[in-house]
Amino acid sequence: MQKKIIIAIDGFSSCGKSTLAKAMAKALEYVFVDTGAMYRAIALYFLRNNIAFNDTASIEAALHAIELRFRYNSVSQKSDMYLNGENVEQEIREMQVSQKVSEVASIAAVRDFAVAQQQAMGIDKGIVMDGRDIGTVVFPNAELKLFVTADPAIRLERRYQELLQTNPAILREEVAANLQQRDLMDSTRAHSPLKQAEDALVLDNTNLDRVQQFELAMQWAMDKIKTI
Repeated sequence: MQKKIIIAIDGFSSCGKSTLAKAMAKALEYVFVDTGAMYRAIALYFLRNNIAFNDTASIEAALHAIELRFRYNSVSQKSDMYLNGENVEQEIREMQVSQKVSEVASIAAVRDFAVAQQQAMGIDKGIVMDGRDIGTVVFPNAELKLFVTADPAIRLERRYQELLQTNPAILREEVAANLQQRDLMDSTRAHSPLKQAEDALVLDNTNLDRVQQFELAMQWAMDKIKTI
């Protein structure tokens, strides 16, 4: 039986991290955890309940009232995010949440809440997790760390095409502004900012399709598994 490892995938938004993580988890028969969905669900709860992002007491109370779960969807063949028992997978992908998720994720109490859950998920290893601080904060001892990146213009087009599927009226300029805002907030926040771990392998997928990216990442994973 192959030994299991933890695979930590970090990078900017719209770099294809989740797509890669899902594919690797499926191929390796590992658990996939979309940390971005967790922060989006928390942001959605805050928006629904009018929680001010600078109200520490209200934030602490809200976090105690939040239960996050991933459940497999047999139709889409992927895991959906459930917030307090409600499937919110579609709603957390909408622009109103995208515009606030980086701000919510920068709150120290929110990150502590989410990171504790994420670390518990990785106790038995055999997990692929993507986000902003997986290799630096959540799993600093992960056996394989990847930092995924791509040309900003490519990222913009990918995100724009994705959002068009659910919102045909979305403007490319609106998407570009959102990406720029999220990049800035993710990289400069005081608590667990996005940065490349010193021992991470850089995967620039600007000129790679999904298959090429997957094959390269899987080669690195198999090489690592063989050495442990």
